[in-house]
Amino acid sequence: MASNQDFVQYVADQCSGAGDIITKKMFGDYAIYCDGKIFGLICDDCLYLKPTEAVKPLLREIDMCPPYEGAKAYYRIIDVDDHDYLALLVSETCKALPEPKLKKKK
Repeated sequence: MASNQDFVQYVADQCSGAGDIITKKMFGDYAIYCDGKIFGLICDDCLYLKPTEAVKPLLREIDMCPPYEGAKAYYRIIDVDDHDYLALLVSETCKALPEPKLKKKK
């Protein structure tokens, strides 16, 4: 089941305190980026963050599961209504993730 566009926009707005948030539709669901760095997925109207040790102690509830069949486990974030909490999680996740690889020009 694909995510509802209104939900995707709501989550992007809620995360906006962390930086420039964009979403890209991928395979019926969405990848979510902050300042050009992918930090999570939105699948079936749920937000999933890439797991990092830096974010683990900040989570109100640790719920790890794959966002889709065959995927690695991500942190599933249930409380998407707290703007400051989401911005903190996104910011700390992005700090802990490596910089994206530059694409080679053809």
